[in-house]
Amino acid sequence: MFDSIFLFSSLALLLGLILGYAAIKFKIEGNPLVDQIDAILPQTQCGQCDYPGCRPYAEAIAKGEAKINQCPPGGQEGVDALAELLDIETMNLNDEHGETKPKRVAVVDEKICIGCTLCIQACPVDAFVGSSKVMTTVIADECTGCDLCIPVCPVDCIDMVEVIPTMRNFVPDITEVANV
Repeated sequence: MFDSIFLFSSLALLLGLILGYAAIKFKIEGNPLVDQIDAILPQTQCGQCDYPGCRPYAEAIAKGEAKINQCPPGGQEGVDALAELLDIETMNLNDEHGETKPKRVAVVDEKICIGCTLCIQACPVDAFVGSSKVMTTVIADECTGCDLCIPVCPVDCIDMVEVIPTMRNFVPDITEVANV
């Protein structure tokens, strides 16, 4: 009787080890197409595409549940890049989701801010710094210009300011650099 228990226990342990090794060895890290689509998207996490962020939108595109023209921050260039990646015909940017705007960042008027922290809670990329009843400020390098902080501010102390390209913040288009 103990021989049977030992035999089945040993067999179960051996099969468990084999399955564990196979799970690690043949693990798939996710859909590489989703990663490629997500890399093209602007990472503003604004939700204008009807998805809570760029990654869920990329997953929906990869599954065929969403069209490639729903991202206003990516603009027509983003739509064209997605069409090229997916090897499909390009389409015009869908105006129902908003309009393409130049790169902008939020700026808080310190004299008006009451420290309600609603902007901190609304920001999808944690670009706001502050605490309750203390003036809030924006980390400009983190701000994606998504405008989600504007409607929640009760005292209208947040303005969106266009980012003027300088040597410090200019990022050239890779396709233009490759053609030089």
